[in-house]
Amino acid sequence: MYNALVVILIIISILIIATVMMQPSKQNSAASAFTGGADQLFGKQKARGFVAVMQRATTVLAILWMAIALILAIMNAK
Repeated sequence: MYNALVVILIIISILIIATVMMQPSKQNSAASAFTGGADQLFGKQKARGFVAVMQRATTVLAILWMAIALILAIMNAK
């Protein structure tokens, strides 16, 4: 059981890396570096399409990763 969870954790880790790398950049211009993206602070819009799917996938994978890591820590402590 422990080894299977470790393998699943490694697979989820690779998937998290892939989903984060596939997300499009949110910086539109060089001015964002100086303003800190303040121009988008109040104009925040909901993500749509591919961006929304990638955000949800990253969130779900991160929650799964944390849960499995916690289970492995508890199993290792006993």
